[in-house]
Amino acid sequence: MPVTSVADLPRFDCRDAYVATLSELAHEDHRIVGVVNDSVGSSKLTSFRKSFPDRLINVGIAEQDMVGVAAGLANGGRIPFVSAASCFLTARALEQIKADVAYSNHNVKLCGMSPGVAYGELGATHHSIEDIAWLRAIDNLTVVVPADPVETSAALRWAAQVEGPVFVRVSRMSVPQVNVDGYTFVPGRAVTLREGTDVTLIANGTVLWRALVAAEQLEAEGVSARVLSMPTVKPLDVDAVVTAARETTGIVTVEESTIAGGLGGAVAETVVQHHPTRVAILGIPEFAPTGSAAFLLDRYGMSPEGIAASARSLLRHG
Repeated sequence: MPVTSVADLPRFDCRDAYVATLSELAHEDHRIVGVVNDSVGSSKLTSFRKSFPDRLINVGIAEQDMVGVAAGLANGGRIPFVSAASCFLTARALEQIKADVAYSNHNVKLCGMSPGVAYGELGATHHSIEDIAWLRAIDNLTVVVPADPVETSAALRWAAQVEGPVFVRVSRMSVPQVNVDGYTFVPGRAVTLREGTDVTLIANGTVLWRALVAAEQLEAEGVSARVLSMPTVKPLDVDAVVTAARETTGIVTVEESTIAGGLGGAVAETVVQHHPTRVAILGIPEFAPTGSAAFLLDRYGMSPEGIAASARSLLRHG
């Protein structure tokens, strides 16, 4: 019986899992509230607003105020989930994220919607490729990049239970389910989705499934590729990265963000300190042009074929 490729699986919008999970959490805990910046529609929170009209606070297009209001709500015992386009949430309100949330250790959950190049045709002003790099540099902030609806839901459930600042990227690009039903999110822990001995592919978010398809292609050529899902960029699973560096020839990282300071940077920092090996970092190296998200990912080598090519190149020079 032929094995179904990950590329052929049904696709899902993780925002649907986001709003369904947030609604369930709000039913379970009266402290949970939503805070938005005129982004009810783009966050798919219309049904949440209908169910909880007094628990969705819309501050308008005022991102700094939005994060400040969330910090105040947390100080008053609420659990605010801030929902806004990641490019505006993390750029316009970076000081408030640093001072009002992380430094003050307020129990705020920051949800970066439509991150990466999801707003492809709107151009570089709307691309959110720097958010992970910016937020990694801020102390006391867990940074999570789920890969599918199952992981999105699990990460949100974990965030609601843990005390302290959390950032979760919530994709709008359709992705297949790559995690099993009943998956439990554990912060700081990588998930081995595919075993391999020749090369390791480390990815998260919307490009994880592409890494899995690349591994399928490599397997057909006799190359054994390990695929590590790294949903938590901070804290990083150092043990999983070091083990991959020791057991395989090298590592290819794949991320829908800038190549400077994101997942690839975190992995490179880890191996250079613990077990130096060859690392190829796939991501976006510049202000990307306009174009569909799929076009942009392919343009920067993050098609399955591009990822496989990077792995082959690493092996040739390893």
